[in-house]
Amino acid sequence: MTENSAPTYDHIKVVCDGRRATLTLARPDSLNSLTNDVMAEIIDAANWFDHQPDLRVVVVSGEGRAFCSGFNVTAFTDTGISPAGGRVPADTGRLMAEALERTSPVLIARLHGHVVGGGLVLAASCDLRVSADDVRFSIPEVDLGIPLAWGGIPRLVREIGPALTKELVMTCRPFDAAEAKAAGFLNSVVPSEDLDDAVESLAEAVASRPRMAILATKRHTNAVTEQMVGTVRSWSDAEGLGNALRDPESKEAQAAYIEKLKNKRS
Repeated sequence: MTENSAPTYDHIKVVCDGRRATLTLARPDSLNSLTNDVMAEIIDAANWFDHQPDLRVVVVSGEGRAFCSGFNVTAFTDTGISPAGGRVPADTGRLMAEALERTSPVLIARLHGHVVGGGLVLAASCDLRVSADDVRFSIPEVDLGIPLAWGGIPRLVREIGPALTKELVMTCRPFDAAEAKAAGFLNSVVPSEDLDDAVESLAEAVASRPRMAILATKRHTNAVTEQMVGTVRSWSDAEGLGNALRDPESKEAQAAYIEKLKNKRS
């Protein structure tokens, strides 16, 4: 793929060759954690994709050892203005997920390493998902004393059903690629050494088809599932997240979780 006149960013990389593009999270030192600034760049890139006249497929991936380690809680503030123009900073994640689903081209998530919390919402906002067989998924928000926001609940219900969504979110238990595939979250699981070939094969299979029919299929499917799960109701997720981050018990849970992570790394 040769680079086109794609925009440049501080935290992500975008490359486009006309029919196909890549969006890469480029913060490997933080395992591609999501901050409001990162998500604002993703939103801008998604809007840019909409203006590319021949673009059909975008592969979304992460540099380094993980696809995405989720929302960087330590960098969060619930005051000020969202860099993406949301009502409050806690609204940026919802705007990111909606921008990805709304953009015209088909998004393929290339999953490796860890897919955690908000990173799983990011993956769920893509249309297709290909995973290495050693990926570890987890949703630790409840352990952090906060609800899963950004429209994560309806998107998980859409992909894996309500009962498993409740279990995974409430218990915070990790799960592997085999379980994610069996639940319907993944299109395919391959050995890690075959991941790039599998993503390339799927991306080309989609990109080689007539663009109007591909884009219409995405729009039609999303319209049907939106009526089923109602992601538009996630407009109020920011309030729930903000309230939890100010709640004394939630603050204690967050501090304990972060301390546990520090002890694991030391």
